[in-house]
Amino acid sequence: MLTSRSNRATGVRNAGFTLIEMVVTMTIFALLVALTVPAMRTWVADAKVRAVAESLQNGIRLAQTEALRRSRQVVFTMTTTANPQVGFTGGSSGNYWAAQTIPADPSEAAVVVGSGPLTSGSSTVTISGFVVSLCFNSVGRLVTQVSTGVAGAVCLSPITPSSNGVLMWPLTVSMPGADHSLEVEVALGGQIHVCDPSQTLSANNPYGC
Repeated sequence: MLTSRSNRATGVRNAGFTLIEMVVTMTIFALLVALTVPAMRTWVADAKVRAVAESLQNGIRLAQTEALRRSRQVVFTMTTTANPQVGFTGGSSGNYWAAQTIPADPSEAAVVVGSGPLTSGSSTVTISGFVVSLCFNSVGRLVTQVSTGVAGAVCLSPITPSSNGVLMWPLTVSMPGADHSLEVEVALGGQIHVCDPSQTLSANNPYGC
């Protein structure tokens, strides 16, 4: 007949962790989490800043492209309206962007040529600059336009020189906790550039401002 013997008698150890091993493991895990969380928060904030800057750049490029394609002036503006139709209100703040044609004469109807989100879902991301709205003419250049057909949207001439002396509008995208902000620069001639204002633009550093 087979007889059972205890693990202690045979020298075989039960599988599992001792209390001391578990405490040590949990302590190491807690330290790793404490070291990782700040870096992860910064990475998430930087990603949100990048996403908003790219959305802003894409919206401005679309407005410029539509001005060229339609051979009409187009106004780009921020708005609080998610799906703007003709007659929406624009301005220098809002969670969305919209672009609308500026009719060449009273008989022509305005058309919203594009819209999209900016800071929706990232309410702590802010966009600041010296601009109310941007207007592009039929050759893609920035123009002054007081009567845009969009309430609250007035286009002014850029007065801020960039690092190389070109007049442009700098739109700064920032967020608390982010490692750095980004800038969307729209030059008088229509050039659009996303850059890092903490760096200097050079032949070896295209990401600088």
